[in-house]
Amino acid sequence: MTDTSTSDRPLLAARGISKSFAGVEVLRDVDLDLRRGEIHALLGENGAGKSTFAKIVAGVHRPTRGTLTLNGMPVEVTSPIVAQSLGITLIHQEPISFPDLSVAENLVLGRADGGWLARVPWAEMTRDARRLMDLLGVRIDVTRPMRGLSIADQQMVEIARALASDSRLIIMDEPTAPLTPKEVETLFAIARRLRDEGRTIIFISHRLEEVRALCDRVTIFRDGNKIATEDIGTLTDADIIRLMIGRPLREYMHKQGTTIGDVALEVENLTLPGVFSDISLTVRKGEMVGLGGLVGAGRTDVARAIFGVAPAASGTIKVNGKPVTIASPDAAIALGLAFVPEDRAVAGIFRTLPVEQNITAAVPGKIAPGGFIRGAVEKALASDSVNKLRIRLASLRQPIGELSGGNQQKAILARWLLTDPTVLILDEPTRGIDIGVKAEFYDMIGELAASGRAILLISSELPELLALCDRVLVMSEGRLTANLSRAEATQESIMHAAVPGAASRQGVAA
Repeated sequence: MTDTSTSDRPLLAARGISKSFAGVEVLRDVDLDLRRGEIHALLGENGAGKSTFAKIVAGVHRPTRGTLTLNGMPVEVTSPIVAQSLGITLIHQEPISFPDLSVAENLVLGRADGGWLARVPWAEMTRDARRLMDLLGVRIDVTRPMRGLSIADQQMVEIARALASDSRLIIMDEPTAPLTPKEVETLFAIARRLRDEGRTIIFISHRLEEVRALCDRVTIFRDGNKIATEDIGTLTDADIIRLMIGRPLREYMHKQGTTIGDVALEVENLTLPGVFSDISLTVRKGEMVGLGGLVGAGRTDVARAIFGVAPAASGTIKVNGKPVTIASPDAAIALGLAFVPEDRAVAGIFRTLPVEQNITAAVPGKIAPGGFIRGAVEKALASDSVNKLRIRLASLRQPIGELSGGNQQKAILARWLLTDPTVLILDEPTRGIDIGVKAEFYDMIGELAASGRAILLISSELPELLALCDRVLVMSEGRLTANLSRAEATQESIMHAAVPGAASRQGVAA
């Protein structure tokens, strides 16, 4: 009999891993082997269980049942510190650090030896930190504070920390979400180098093109179950989507038939010096108007001005044909406007408050007439919204920060629908959510337009704009550069209008 070599043995073997929160099972009997020297993608809809599995491996959560074997030996990963001692590191989407300590100090946290009277070897610490950065090919001043570093540089520090602790398994949870394309290239180059050194990487992402470009194998989760583990080259995108959402790939982005009515929102010559100039546009009832352009073109600034978050210095706004003054979001809400912001974590949710309070936050008059909150009314409104939008949660009293990104976004949309808006401004509403939830959002947005609401949709995803919108407006460097009908709008025509300094511009009459 020939012994199985260490190289043939999985680095990590999970058997029967399950997890429940508040009596709700979110992960069921997952078996999964991770090989040495591979980049292994975890895919699935929001709430499918992929991040929960990764956090169990990293010691953030303890499994309700099941076992983990590392290098052929059973282990209990009871905390992130234990995980680190075992050579397992989790790199969060938003890196966790001590902002007022230097890069070098952050790198040695949790690894410093000696008692409370021990001297800090500053010169050695700085030298080691520079060596680690050189290994990654990253130029970061290790003596500077973490505060002020870009998210990409903070992630590089996290990777360097994993190297410093000799981690053999590195978990990257949505690492590319806040990065530019150039920063993504740098991250991928480092990930491939780590794989070639024999380290194993778990890569969690919603972006199929990234998974296909980077990963060797993929495991797909759905509804808390592991559905499949395959070599990435054996699956088409259609296969992956079918496994993720439980149904064949279809044209989930489509424009529902609507009757377009009177002008609901009209903006004329809106200007905020240094930000945007002479913005004029109209959105009619039942119409979905897209607003495209490159990052920094001013799209979000225009939306914030219309909604009164940061009002313009000049220009006029009309709602239902009447000139209005919108100096605050309260004024906008009173006029029938609603705004789902781009950054849900910062501007969209009250992270530690229950789901029901987040959903009802925009309608205090309904839940607290006379200043006294009526709990039964609040619960009924929130429960009805949860059912209509199919929000997955354990309880209405669950903190909204515990929900998946897609369910948080549904809760934000539910909040604004309770105000019964005439005009709905959606800023990147599907960013960071998976394909299955996107399909639900597209259906919901289409139904809202069909019900007679006017929708202004800001999106960086060109297929989204092309599939959903009746017209597409394009901004570049703070100005409107194109107003394209559905027939005129193509990826080429939108990008031509979006790129600064393009040779010719198309008509921009609103």
